Amino acid sequence: MKLISSFTLALSVLFAWPALAAKPGETLTPPDFTKGGRPDEAHDWTLGPTGARGWIFTSRGHSRDARQILVTKIAPGSPADGVLAVGDVILGVNAEPFADDARVLFAKAITAAEAETGALRLLRWRAGKTDTVELKLAVLGGYSANAPYDCAKSGRIFELGCASLAKRMADEKNYTKQLNPIPRALNALALLASGDKENLPLVKREAQWAADFTTDGYLSWYYGFLMMFVSEYVMATGDTSVMPGLTRLALETARGQSGVGTWGHRFATSGGNLSGYGAMNAPGLPLTIGMVLAREAGVSHPDLDRAITKAAGFLRWFVHKGAVPYGDHLPFPAHEDNGKCAAAAVLFDLLGDREAAEFFAKMAAAAYSERERGHTGNYFNILWAMQGVARCGSLTSGAYWQEQSWYYDLVRTWDTAWVYQGSPVGAEEHGAYKGWDTSGSHLLDYALPLKSLRLTGRKAFTMPPLNAAQTAAVIAAGRDFAFKDDANRYEQRTSEQLLAGLASWSPFVRKRSAESLGKRQGDFVPALLKLLASTDRDTRYGAVEALGALGQRADAAAPQ
Repeated sequence: MKLISSFTLALSVLFAWPALAAKPGETLTPPDFTKGGRPDEAHDWTLGPTGARGWIFTSRGHSRDARQILVTKIAPGSPADGVLAVGDVILGVNAEPFADDARVLFAKAITAAEAETGALRLLRWRAGKTDTVELKLAVLGGYSANAPYDCAKSGRIFELGCASLAKRMADEKNYTKQLNPIPRALNALALLASGDKENLPLVKREAQWAADFTTDGYLSWYYGFLMMFVSEYVMATGDTSVMPGLTRLALETARGQSGVGTWGHRFATSGGNLSGYGAMNAPGLPLTIGMVLAREAGVSHPDLDRAITKAAGFLRWFVHKGAVPYGDHLPFPAHEDNGKCAAAAVLFDLLGDREAAEFFAKMAAAAYSERERGHTGNYFNILWAMQGVARCGSLTSGAYWQEQSWYYDLVRTWDTAWVYQGSPVGAEEHGAYKGWDTSGSHLLDYALPLKSLRLTGRKAFTMPPLNAAQTAAVIAAGRDFAFKDDANRYEQRTSEQLLAGLASWSPFVRKRSAESLGKRQGDFVPALLKLLASTDRDTRYGAVEALGALGQRADAAAPQ
């Protein structure tokens, strides 16, 4: 009865109120729920291990303007049950009103509470009265400097998460009901990573399902993750009963490749052409990773070798040039495009290509401010992030985690499960992943220190770990990321700083530096010609980019 009443109230809160809308030419501002404000139809958010969900104002791809959280749902038996109620407004933490981004500050308060006494003190508004209330969270300790490596909290979250997942998986009928094959394969992969023999019957059941899987739908999206799981299962357990299915998946994938080494929503026609949108790297990368792992697991065929070589050759073109884009397009102008650089880091690490693995891993690590966006939603961006970053080593992983730990604590539910969180308003979000169980993708991040799978480092990574100076340079490259309508902070840099940026390892830093330099008055050609004569490839790339940005003012450089 309690669950039904809370759910009914949540629906009334979210959908019965008129939507917040901006009039033409008017800037949308956050509603004040203490004065009758109303939420719009944007999704609400998991409020971490509190057991509550809440609506938070977001716009332009972020939540920086939010100062209130409207409670929309309470899970029975959770820490929030009996303390918060649907319709409450959280105004702050630790008896202080939110002075900045309410979503981030709330998440950081969770992190602090779990590190010490478990007490999460909230400033709660209810029916015209404001008071301080306290939620009691489990004490998990703090994150280490190298989290998730050398981190007791990360280890404990992994243990609790695997136990929660195994319990849900044991009820096969309810667990598999409407469960997409991608999260289903990843959930099983995470349970395999635990190494817990008690879970092997569940994992074997899922491996048999994956090996037999086929569909008339968009099979390109599924086969890669199925191959990853079944391949890792074979290598971890030695159970070859699923090899016929793995071989079928791998060879269908190899023979469904286009003439240039790509895949689309579906496999290529007999003539090697792709239908629909054409080449799509979001499914192409997992398919290639899956084929590489299938080969390591024992699938052997010339068609498989040719397909891996062709796909890797296509993707490798983007090394040092920019982020892997949607399909056969120019590099995406950022450090990341929906997780494809992170996935490419994993792929080239598995292939033993140090140069490509290092480039894409650094791109992934510099993309900490870019994770909540992606074509149709951020599911794959979050999924691949830490797997790619981990190739940089524990120092860089820890530095990245420090930037993003608030997000990881906010998305984890009170029973140590994970549900797709969605993107802030202003970032692309189609609702395609609404309700997806993302437990497996997050648990694989916490499984990295175990190094129990090929994906998570059972074999030493191809690239050497970045040192402190290299890590600092990668994190610095991600600074001054601009959300929609933000001021371009590169234009606030000095000309000397912009010229230095042209020599960056990061194509995105070089591009933004060149664009800002091109808007300035002054004779930069002599300095650019010196950069053009450099023996460093990245510096030459940056010089060419800047000369292009200067337009006709760069004509004097033509003889060079």
